[in-house]
Amino acid sequence: MKNFETLSEAIQDLKARGYENDFNLHPEWIECSPLNLILPPAKFHVDEVYRFEGANDPDDSAILFAIRSDDGVKGIVVDAYGAYADSLTEEMIKRLSIDKDTLH
Repeated sequence: MKNFETLSEAIQDLKARGYENDFNLHPEWIECSPLNLILPPAKFHVDEVYRFEGANDPDDSAILFAIRSDDGVKGIVVDAYGAYADSLTEEMIKRLSIDKDTLH
């Protein structure tokens, strides 16, 4: 897995590698509004995860997920460090880790 200095650098690299869509995180699914696509945990995989710590402000911390659907739609989810952790279902929390069985 690559190392990145900044969140924007990681996003740029992932988009160049085909993770072009922006997904939004919900308690029980992820969504890509422009594609009218809702993916429950059983329908997506996490290929890569990157964590970024805010240098001066812990509120600037973030997690970046590289997501791939079962249909091959690729995109990213950016989450403020654990901001939604309390509202996610247990199944979503388990799914938001690298899926080693499906890595390419």
